[in-house]
Amino acid sequence: MSNSDAGMMSASSGDRQSFQRRHGIIGRSTEIREVVDTIMQVAPTDITVLVTGESGTGKEVIAKAIHGASKRASKKFIPVNCGAIPEGILESELFGHEKGSFTGAIETRKGYFELADEGTIFLDEIGDTPISTQVKLLRVLESGEFMRVGSPEPRRSDVRVIAASNKNLDEEVRTRRFRQDLFFRLRSVNIRIPPLRNRRGDISLLVEEFMRTLGGDASRDILITDDGMAALIRHEWPGNVRELKNVIESMIILERGNVIDEEVIAKYLQIMEEPEYGRSLPMHLGIAPEQAERELLFRMLYEIRNDVRELRELISERSSHSPLSLPAGQEREERPTIEFEDMTLRGMEEQLIAHTLRRFQGNRRLAAESLNISERTLYRKIKDYGL
Repeated sequence: MSNSDAGMMSASSGDRQSFQRRHGIIGRSTEIREVVDTIMQVAPTDITVLVTGESGTGKEVIAKAIHGASKRASKKFIPVNCGAIPEGILESELFGHEKGSFTGAIETRKGYFELADEGTIFLDEIGDTPISTQVKLLRVLESGEFMRVGSPEPRRSDVRVIAASNKNLDEEVRTRRFRQDLFFRLRSVNIRIPPLRNRRGDISLLVEEFMRTLGGDASRDILITDDGMAALIRHEWPGNVRELKNVIESMIILERGNVIDEEVIAKYLQIMEEPEYGRSLPMHLGIAPEQAERELLFRMLYEIRNDVRELRELISERSSHSPLSLPAGQEREERPTIEFEDMTLRGMEEQLIAHTLRRFQGNRRLAAESLNISERTLYRKIKDYGL
C-alpha cells in the first residue's frame, strides 16, 4: 500500500495537525499530509512498515511516530543502523549470542530482537544487511522465531518491525543484493518520504521550528530577511532536513545579534557543500587561521554543552525504563573532561572524538550522531588518529 492508496481515507485536518505536533512531524505540504495519513492508519496495527527516502529526510522520525501512536507505545523502541554494524557482528547484535560462541564472546548476551520484546525494532538502512542475515530476518518476520549465535534453541520475540532504506530496493532485488521474498514481506506498507526539494513550502516551517528548538533565547536575536529565506527555499538541499537543521544550528551559534540575508545564507550553504571542512569548521576557510581556530573551539565547546544535556536525558530515560540507547550489557562510565589549553587544532579534534567514543562506549553510530558527522567520516578520523 502506497501513500496515495492510504490517502483514500485521509484524516481530518485537525486530527492530522494534532498528530503532527505530538510526534514532531513538520510540514503542511500535500506530500507530508499523505505521509501522516498513512502513519495514522497503520500505527494502531502490527503490520510491518517499510520507510523509504533519501538520506536525511527523517525516516527515524516517521518510525518513532508509528511506534508512539501504536499499542506498543509504552514499550521499547530500539533503533538499529544495519549499515553501521560490521557484517561479522551484525547477526550477534540482532539475535544475541551464547558465551564462547566466538572469540570475544565472554558472556551470553541478548540481541536487539530480545530487548525489543513487546515493543518495536527499527531496522535502519536494511538494504545494507548481508544476504545471510536477510534469511534470518525473514524467519523472524514470518514466525517470530530466531536463534542466538552459538545456540540451537529457537527463541521467540513479539516485536513489531519497521524497516528503512535510502536505497532503491527494487534495484537491489534485481541485482540480487537483496532477497526478493524479504522485500515482498517488508513492503506490506511502504511510506515514501519526499526529499526536501520536492516540498519547498515546508522549508519556512522547518526553519521556524529549528530556530525555536535549537536556539532558545539566542534565536530571538537573529532576523532572517525575506531574501535570506528565499535563498533557503531555492536551495536544492541534497542532505534534506538534516542539512537544513545543521545550517540553522550553525547560524544560531555564529550569527547571534545579526541580520541574516541572502549573502550570509550563501556563505553557510557553501560550507555544507564542502564535506571535508563544513563538518568541522562552522565558517568557510577563507578567513584568518586564528579566527578559524577560535570558531572551531567555540563549536566544540558548544557541542560539549549539548553532550552534557543529552547525557542527563539518557540517564533520565534509563531510570524510567525508556528505550535503550546503548547495547545490552554496557554501562556508562564517568564522563571525562577535555582540556583544550595548549592544544593544537588537530589535537582538539582528536580529543573530542575520543571523548565522544568513550561517552557512548565505542558505539560509533551514536558517536557520529552526537558529533553531527557521517559515520564514514568518523571511521576515517578514527583510523587517522589511531583511536
